Amino acid sequence: MTLTELAIKRPTLIVVLFTVLAILGLFSYGQLQYELLPKMTPPVVTVSIRYPGASPSEVETSLTKPVEEAVSAIEKIASITSTSTEGLSVVAIEFSNSANIEKALQDAQRKINEVRDRFPDEAKPPVITRFALDEVPVLRIGATSSLSDTEFYQMLKNDIKPLLSSVAGVGQVYLLGGREREIRVNIDLERLQSYSLTVPDVLKEVGKANLDFPTGKIDDRDRQFVVRLAGKFANLEELQDLVLRSTPTGKVALRDVAEVEDGFREITTLTRLNGRASVGIMIMKQSDANTVDVSRLTRAALSRLEKLYKDKNLSFDIAQDASTFTLEAVTAVQHDLMLAVLLVALVMMLFLHSLRNSLIVLVSIPTSLITTFTGMYLFGFSLNLMTLLSLSLVVGVLVDDSIVVLENIYRHLERGEEPRSAALMGRNEIGFTALSITLVDVVVFLPLSLVSGIVGNILREFSVVMVISTLVSLFVSFTLTPLLASRFSKVEKLSGKNPFEKFAIAFEQNYQHFRQLYLDLLQWSLRNPRKVIASAALLLAASFSLLVFGRIGGEFIEVSDRGEFSVMLELEPGTNLEETNRLTRMVEHRLFSMPEVKKLLVNVGASSEGFFNQSADNISELNVRLSPKEERKSSTDDVMQAVRNSLKDVAGLKASINPIGIFGTANETPVAVIISGPLRSQVTRAAEALRDSIKTIPGTADVKLTSRVGNPEMRIVIDREKMATFGLSIADVGAALRTAYAGDEAGKYRDGNDEYDIRVMLDKYYRQDTSTLADITFRTPQGDMVRLGQFVSFEQDRGYTQLQRKDRNNAVWVKAQVIGRPVGTVGQDIERVFGNMKKRGLMPSTLSYAYESDLKRQGESFSTLLMAFMVAIIFVYLIMVALYDSYVWPMVVMFSIPLAIIGALFALALTGKSLSIFTILGIIMLVGLVGKNAILLVDFINKYRLEGMGVTESIIEAGKERLRPILMTTLTLIFGLLPIALSGSSGSEWKSGLAVALVGGLASSMFLTLLVIPVVYVWFESLRSRVSTIRTFRFGKGSAKA
Repeated sequence: MTLTELAIKRPTLIVVLFTVLAILGLFSYGQLQYELLPKMTPPVVTVSIRYPGASPSEVETSLTKPVEEAVSAIEKIASITSTSTEGLSVVAIEFSNSANIEKALQDAQRKINEVRDRFPDEAKPPVITRFALDEVPVLRIGATSSLSDTEFYQMLKNDIKPLLSSVAGVGQVYLLGGREREIRVNIDLERLQSYSLTVPDVLKEVGKANLDFPTGKIDDRDRQFVVRLAGKFANLEELQDLVLRSTPTGKVALRDVAEVEDGFREITTLTRLNGRASVGIMIMKQSDANTVDVSRLTRAALSRLEKLYKDKNLSFDIAQDASTFTLEAVTAVQHDLMLAVLLVALVMMLFLHSLRNSLIVLVSIPTSLITTFTGMYLFGFSLNLMTLLSLSLVVGVLVDDSIVVLENIYRHLERGEEPRSAALMGRNEIGFTALSITLVDVVVFLPLSLVSGIVGNILREFSVVMVISTLVSLFVSFTLTPLLASRFSKVEKLSGKNPFEKFAIAFEQNYQHFRQLYLDLLQWSLRNPRKVIASAALLLAASFSLLVFGRIGGEFIEVSDRGEFSVMLELEPGTNLEETNRLTRMVEHRLFSMPEVKKLLVNVGASSEGFFNQSADNISELNVRLSPKEERKSSTDDVMQAVRNSLKDVAGLKASINPIGIFGTANETPVAVIISGPLRSQVTRAAEALRDSIKTIPGTADVKLTSRVGNPEMRIVIDREKMATFGLSIADVGAALRTAYAGDEAGKYRDGNDEYDIRVMLDKYYRQDTSTLADITFRTPQGDMVRLGQFVSFEQDRGYTQLQRKDRNNAVWVKAQVIGRPVGTVGQDIERVFGNMKKRGLMPSTLSYAYESDLKRQGESFSTLLMAFMVAIIFVYLIMVALYDSYVWPMVVMFSIPLAIIGALFALALTGKSLSIFTILGIIMLVGLVGKNAILLVDFINKYRLEGMGVTESIIEAGKERLRPILMTTLTLIFGLLPIALSGSSGSEWKSGLAVALVGGLASSMFLTLLVIPVVYVWFESLRSRVSTIRTFRFGKGSAKA
């Protein structure tokens, strides 16, 4: 008993089976989480080490290079890149896709431990982690209250931050800006020296005098006492009265040499939200947490906290929420899915003229989709842009098998057969064809589900969901469709009694005219095969010329209009925070004058550029959020360009405007080129030449080098012999200078239940004058006082803000934004620039260059997808060879693929779309989708030939019979794709190109396949006959199997 027989004879079994599948699917749907993209964790391990106060060159020498040397011996390393900035070393180790990343992480930990004794004592412990693309802030919040600045910051630090950290899924909570209370001991250098004291003396004495000591227990008869020496300062007067030295002439108290100030930590960052001073709160999620869930739970916690601290007027204003775009994009795809189902239903009604028969076909859509949710849950997938896009695109595919089966059943009903017999005979007759077209669909996605790298991470879930839903639809067409057809399907007699029937009659009459027109064209094509083939070849050449002549550009992923971007401001090195703040306010006012700007979060003195947040007095970052897409007339790109234009006239200001990319960050520019070599001077000259050349390339903006000259630097050169005669060490001198100019903590001051740092440093008056450096005094072991100027000399210089390396060579990154042109096209221009640089001697053989960012990903992904395209073609051919038991007829079917590429490329050119991983995915999908029409045609040609018809007669008859199902299946696919192709919603730029390529390819394939494939069939049949005749002549009667 076949599966279809079982379904028709045991309907209750089928009903129960699909009811169970529906229940499981609905349950699974409730368990699925929302994400923007599938989880992506590239094979990258980062090693970060903090070294407070160290210059970039010192960090590179003492930390970065030893780390690079240690980890370079680990297996399967693809590249090592490093960045050394002030006080921080970051080494990123990228492994090959075949590497076991967990083992690599352990190996890195072991190698770092082996060289830790070479690190400076002041360096913090190394932090070794896996790099994840989705580790970006979930929420950026501005917080305000009616408390004083220091009280508010203390409340945020001690009360609010721990509560937010306890929210499920929250990883880290960072506070930006604000004023943290601090007890400052500001030393008067002249008065200090008049008492023959040094800065380390003050630090030491304050630290020793501010201690609590547990000293043991006393048993007094029946009671036990814990003895504790209460040595902490009870109030600031005690600190001021602290005796630093007793002399015959009197005592020297702290108040005699320093001012004790109940103030706040030196401000390095200022935060504002919409022009109002606030404290920034940045919420980071745990690596395995869901962005939407973390946002929802954190928002609920913020609401509770506002109510709890209502008396303090606590208020939170969310500036950026990473989940907003995720939900908008996912909701848009769900809307596209519903619209696609509706349009497919209309196409069904149009061709089948019956609500009853349309519903029999349409039931395969919800049945297949709901069952697919179970597979997604079992595979650990989420409801993200890729899985939902897959479900939207597959709507038209899901009804294909059912259309083919039902159309054939309907044909048997029209002959007068009994419904159950018609259902069984119709399905059995077409079952092999349905199996063929489904397997052709499925094998196309096998290579996509197996590729590695970032393309594999993006497309794997898409491919698996496609395969699951398509296989389920095949099962439905073999069971549920014939079951419903055997019970409910009937021949509809159109009498024109109502408007729909009148429309259906008119449509049917027009269809008959169209069919006759097609048959006339088909007969002409069979009479003029050379003209048909020549015309198809000419169209194919014309479509490829669009690529050759640049009418279709290339890029990794289209830029989406998220309505968010960041503005990075950089002033001249050495600019103080006050001047940076003044210019930043001016930029704020200009941004607020734009009607599209809705929210503006400003951090003065800090930037999120790079692996870790950067801090410097001469930088600022403005995070801009625009009004919703439907409420503004200008696109995000237009607003960004307007910002660029408005800031061109600001002298001394370098502004970089960066859109929020697909991974939720603004750090990465689409163009990034690394130049590396052994000599930094050579590398810098080449990078500067490249930067100047890229600026002249149309479409580039904000071109910059990552290695830039930093703040003015006062270098202290020690005369080691003189220093040795005084009995001093570099460690002694360095520690004293750090305390004097950066400050050191000398313990905690307790006020109630809170504790605050006590910071000892020179008064600001002395820290503003470089001449005071020479007057810093030290005590020798003999008790004498020595000035710093007696054993050092001073040199003024400018270092670099950061030093970078690639594969243990000095390196400089050249970065640029791209406006109005595909990134790949700009990349081609850059390649020509390198050719000119080599001719001019600006790129010596000792230097090398490599692409990063989108240019690198585009090159890797395009080569991967090209391989997947070739493998898909081979798989489709082999599947058909196995199904047809022939090598010839599958070759005929394969000619439908170039016919689809013609339409895909013309559609991309007409709509201004570029080749990207999504549009190429659409072209790969066409390999399976367009073969269906050819299979339907060739299958019936062979069927009629077996019944004794001639080749031409069989082709004409097959074209007559298969025209309707070919039009139905193709138009359902096209109409199912139109909502995605025409969508203007969030994230539409990523997915619309895929739909455009599919619509163009399906349209051209539908018309050309109906004419070209019959001509190719005749050509192959003629060739096969000649080969058979030759074999018969040579080897005797009979012929080999085709």
